[in-house]
Parts: sequence; C-alpha cells; structure tokens
Amino acid sequence: MKTAIFPGRILVLGCGSVSRCTLPLLLRHLQMPADRITVLDMMDCKHLISDAIAAGVRFVQEQIVQETMGKQLAAHVGSGDMIIDLAWNIGCLDLLSWCHDHGVLYINTSVELWNPYEEKERKEPTERTLYVRHMDVRALKRSWKEKGPTAILEHGANPGLVSHFTKTGLLDIAANVIRTKPDMVQREEIERAMSDQMFNHLAYLLGVRVIHISEIDTQVSSIAVPQDVFLNTWSVEGLYEEGTSPAELGWGTHERTLPIDACEHQNGAKNQICMKRFGIDTWVKSRVASREIEGMVVRHGEAFTISDALTVWEGDRAIYRPTVHYAYRPS
Repeated sequence: MKTAIFPGRILVLGCGSVSRCTLPLLLRHLQMPADRITVLDMMDCKHLISDAIAAGVRFVQEQIVQETMGKQLAAHVGSGDMIIDLAWNIGCLDLLSWCHDHGVLYINTSVELWNPYEEKERKEPTERTLYVRHMDVRALKRSWKEKGPTAILEHGANPGLVSHFTKTGLLDIAANVIRTKPDMVQREEIERAMSDQMFNHLAYLLGVRVIHISEIDTQVSSIAVPQDVFLNTWSVEGLYEEGTSPAELGWGTHERTLPIDACEHQNGAKNQICMKRFGIDTWVKSRVASREIEGMVVRHGEAFTISDALTVWEGDRAIYRPTVHYAYRPS
C-alpha cells in the first residue's frame, strides 16, 4: 500500500457522502497524526464519522459564511496546510483567493457559488453556466502577480477521475489502431503523441469526434418508494442545482448545426455551448458497458475541462475539438 508523508494540517469542508468516503483514504494513505485532520460541517453529523473521530480526527460544527470566512479558515489551517473542499454553496473564488494568499493547498470537486440562485430568473442561460464560472477562475488567476500553492479544481470522481479515464481510453484506442493497422500513414505521429502524452493531438489523429461521460444508477432501494418521491445517491442540493441549470456541452469543431435552443458564448475559450432548457430536460442516446441508455445532459465540469484540454490550436483558431458532455441515467 502506497503512503505519503504530509507534514501539515488538513481541513475537510463538508461531512456528506463524498467526505465520509474520503476520510478513510486520508487515514490510510497519508502518514500524519489523525488529530491534524479537521472535518467542518454546518450540521452536527459527527456520529457519521465515529470511526475517524475514534482514530483522532477532529470535528467542528460551524457554517462557513462569506463575511467571516477568512477568520474561520485561519482557525484551522495556515501556510503549508491543505483544504479539501467537499461542501456546497461556498464560493470557490473566495476560497481560492484566500488559499493563494495564505499559502494553503486547495482541492475541490466543483466550482461553487455562495448563492447560485441569486437573480436566476433575470439572467440569460449563458450567464448561469459553469463556463462563466471557469472564465471567472481564469480571470482571477491572471490577476495574481505572484505564484502561490497548488490548487486543483473539479477533481473528484466525476468531474476529475473521468479525465484520467479519457486519457486511458485514447491510449487504448491508439494501441488498437497501431496493432490492427500497422501500415497506416499516421502511425509514427500517433506513436509520438502517445509517447509525449499529447492527448489533444492524439484525439485529433484518431479522429475522435464525441466523448460521452455516461453513467447509470442501478441501485435498488430497500424501502418502498412513495408516489412522486425520487430516491438517489446524489446530493439533493447538488442534483437540483445542476439539473435545473442550462444543459452544457463541449462543442466539437466538426459540428455544423447548432441544436434547437442552443446558445453560444461570445467571450473566452468558446469551447462550449449551452441550451435554453434544463439539463434534466435534455436527453441523449448513449451507452454504458452493459447496455444502451438514454441519459440527461446535466451540466458537469468535465464537459468544459476535457473539451478544453483536447482542443488543438493553430494560432488563435481551434482546428480540432471533440464534443464532450455528460449522459446521466438516474435509477
């Protein structure tokens, strides 16, 4: 079992499902005293992590608020420490800025706002997208005059781990192409892209047009489901906010016709489009390993990050980009 030494303190924001799955991994793979790990949640849910607390992990019941966030964070972490942000509706830009200015490592699973519903009805669909949030992150990064500690955004399982799966998939496709078509003209270019891990060029050379991040929930409840009740493993708040936001997808350079009700962005990378309808109302045909499915194009960070990372530029013109989006089938 691989372990790593971490000399600082860790503050875990949130004590939801993901947090409770993360804690055992921290205790297993990090060589550090458990009492240097603090879990902070606005609810008194320490009974849900009783094993971790028994091992020495600290629990604090407190709600992070915008006006006093800096003081609250400083009580638990400082330079050389780490924040693992697994909460919802805590402004990512403010957290990112504070960590940059105070030398604190930062990782999260989504780019959150303090209040994602603020003036929701008055905003255009493009203004309510993750794309805009990513543009704001880039603007913040450009404003920094000095480098700071490492920050990794939107790196949970999905978005996050699926980006590594995408790379592995491209390598698998390339290996199969080389094996089955040894005399192909682009063989050397493909091998070079594989060796150099230039995944955007690899996808371009392979002619990959569409990438679906497909997921199906197959769990069955042990209790009878009342009428008009939806049981699921997602965070209630997370699924509601993402599902009732405009559908978003990375838009490939091969696409010639925009979908009905589609909106294009006028600024930034322009690697995405969004729809004037909710993600839960936008369905596509896809497949998982076991079968074909119809899934919802619920907005997800990987639709931005993967399509952006796989873009091939020629000067300031994108000559290649695949279409990338989520396809989620609930139970």
